[in-house]
Amino acid sequence: MNLDPDDPRPPYQQVSSVLRAAILTKKEGFAPGDKLPSGPELARRFTVARGTVDKALDLLRGEGLIITRQGSGSFVRERTERPVGLRPHIEAAFAQPHVTIDFAGFSSETLHTAMQEPLDKIRSGRLTPKSIAVRLLLPDTTVPMAVPVLVDGLSDDVALRDRARNIALTNAGGIQHSVGVLAEYGLVDSAKVEVRVHKASSLFKLYILNRSEAFFGFYPLRERTLDVDGQSRTFFDVTGKDTTLFHHSAGPDDETLGSMYLQQAQLWFESVWNTISSERQP
Repeated sequence: MNLDPDDPRPPYQQVSSVLRAAILTKKEGFAPGDKLPSGPELARRFTVARGTVDKALDLLRGEGLIITRQGSGSFVRERTERPVGLRPHIEAAFAQPHVTIDFAGFSSETLHTAMQEPLDKIRSGRLTPKSIAVRLLLPDTTVPMAVPVLVDGLSDDVALRDRARNIALTNAGGIQHSVGVLAEYGLVDSAKVEVRVHKASSLFKLYILNRSEAFFGFYPLRERTLDVDGQSRTFFDVTGKDTTLFHHSAGPDDETLGSMYLQQAQLWFESVWNTISSERQP
């Protein structure tokens, strides 16, 4: 478990990344319910100070990946359906040879942000996937939507929809560009980002990573007042950054709860993608 001397991150972040990857891939000794090696043992394996290991474990506890029992040690959490942070799972997904990401939601802003670190690692040679395929399923902002809408009478407002469209185009375009240049530079064999829209309003978000993990969360709605198109508007809007995500991963067989949830999430995504969605117009 030697650390990468060329990795600019602090040692505790490197240690947490190695342990996180082992937990997410369920390596021997890091499966749900398994007890982690002791702090001194981890310090010896990584050749780091005990304090470095403690900081790394603090990160994993904060992400809900491990729990620590007084007098017993740290254990990999057994339940996979729990609130989690998306970023470390995105990075683990990019460590695989073939990366697939399916997203359904309002604008893909969170995904765009979460992808930047692993994409930077590909550019620096620290991650080396062979292919990347991303599909984004977004609402059609050219037609009236459930949100955003004006508070007064729940009325549709074209300026609000144009604002939502600009946010979605900015982030989807950013993902398309940052993934596309990897293939142009020869850093991956193939890279593809597809965007389709549908006329249903997005009241939840769904991520499916490498067809092995799903993340689901409901968008909270809140009242906002902003200057939009030169006029103050008070409206109801989704708040993607406040969404609590729940993580479901494939189990050892098709009958586990995680496997069944993942199967149904993928079926739902494919059904919308192949029926009521259409290519996004620029």
